[in-house]
Amino acid sequence: MKTWMYTGALCLALVGCAANPPVTSLSPDTYMITRIDKGGIFGNAAAMKADVIGEANEFAAKQGKVAVPLVIHETPLRGCPACWASIEYQFRVVEPSDPEVRRTSLVPVAPRSEVIIDDRTAPNGQPPLPPAKDLYSEMLKLDDLRKRGLLTDAEFEAQKTRLLQGR
Repeated sequence: MKTWMYTGALCLALVGCAANPPVTSLSPDTYMITRIDKGGIFGNAAAMKADVIGEANEFAAKQGKVAVPLVIHETPLRGCPACWASIEYQFRVVEPSDPEVRRTSLVPVAPRSEVIIDDRTAPNGQPPLPPAKDLYSEMLKLDDLRKRGLLTDAEFEAQKTRLLQGR
């Protein structure tokens, strides 16, 4: 008897895990449906997409309206553990006479990426000054050239004076 109770409880738990999330309201006339296909290589992302679109159409038909697609974002199955295929479908529910019903294409979603804007203009609108030279490292280079005999003492002093005066 206990075995049957445990089996029944396990079945109920598994059925609860398999339930799809409901249609989510984003605004008074805009909704979203999300699904994750955890079938891995045995799953069918195309069937999942068709089911989601069909569910959106059924949802709108129950209200006597039409589902107009806004955005669909699909993530394909990837080759890593727990990287499942998923879909997010956003749609509007409008009257059948609405002119938007005749629109036939989805708005493409821009790829998600990070954009870094590097504005190097000075606050006064002038172009930035070139970075200041590191005098210490320049002096070390000159001294190294003098020690190796590539610069004479006079050339070294002339270059040192030029560096220190900032020319």
